[in-house]
Amino acid sequence: MMNWLNMPPLSALRAFAAYYETGSVVDAGTALNVSHAAISQQLRTLETHLGARLLDRSGRSLALTAEGRQLAEALRTGFGAISHAIEAITGADADRPLQVSTTQLFASTWLMPKLLDFQTRHPGIDLMVNPTASLQNPEPGGIDLCLRFGNGDWPGFDVDMLVPTDIVISAAPSLVGDCVIDCPEDLLRFPWLEELGTNEAQDWLRKHGVNQGRAKSITYVPGNLMLDGARAGQGVISTAMSSVETDVRAGRLRILFRDRGATGYHIVTRPGVLRPPAKAFVTWLRRQKQNAPDAE
Repeated sequence: MMNWLNMPPLSALRAFAAYYETGSVVDAGTALNVSHAAISQQLRTLETHLGARLLDRSGRSLALTAEGRQLAEALRTGFGAISHAIEAITGADADRPLQVSTTQLFASTWLMPKLLDFQTRHPGIDLMVNPTASLQNPEPGGIDLCLRFGNGDWPGFDVDMLVPTDIVISAAPSLVGDCVIDCPEDLLRFPWLEELGTNEAQDWLRKHGVNQGRAKSITYVPGNLMLDGARAGQGVISTAMSSVETDVRAGRLRILFRDRGATGYHIVTRPGVLRPPAKAFVTWLRRQKQNAPDAE
């Protein structure tokens, strides 16, 4: 097993390898974007750590000692292997499809109708949309980014508002007709539709003080089927306004209650540099945000 405690500082090894590759302290400094004085200091630090002379300073210019040449060849092999491994890893990662996690409803009502524009602009990027109600986190080698609904409070991630939108309770006129619905309790007489894996309907009712009784019935379905069912008059739904605004304008759904606030769908990514396909997708998403009409 390698004794890592006896290893010299990596910065000193990099400086020595750069000196060997370039042939001068000045050029090594340029290669590493540091001063030649810093390179000289790193070389002396390395010699002190090893207890050996790596450079012969007796002549007008520096020259490698036998020990210095031995170390330089080992570093060239070692750093070369590291470089090849990194290229292989990042190359494989570059070919991996871009993975996006979001809800089924947002995928079907907002994302999918716009994706042709992204595919046209970026024909070389393969995309994998993972529609799920489960909360997914971006992670290396997995989900690249999430389009997540809420107030943006997700510590540990970079969060950017994409679509500001209110939470609304809506239903088809064929279900509620011209009924006067003055308070949330009035909704208990109707069936509800709820997206699989969520408690949005029940949470909304409890939030608005409906702690006694329950809805006539609750049917759990995938998000896209929930919207289809609502249009067909099969139940009341709780959704983001952005998911139903087209149906509301067309008269297929009627807004019964609306919670205004600082909620919306957000772009959620890990901190740090995104891989190129993810960076391109985030840039495209932000362009959709800039071109979007004002939220209602």
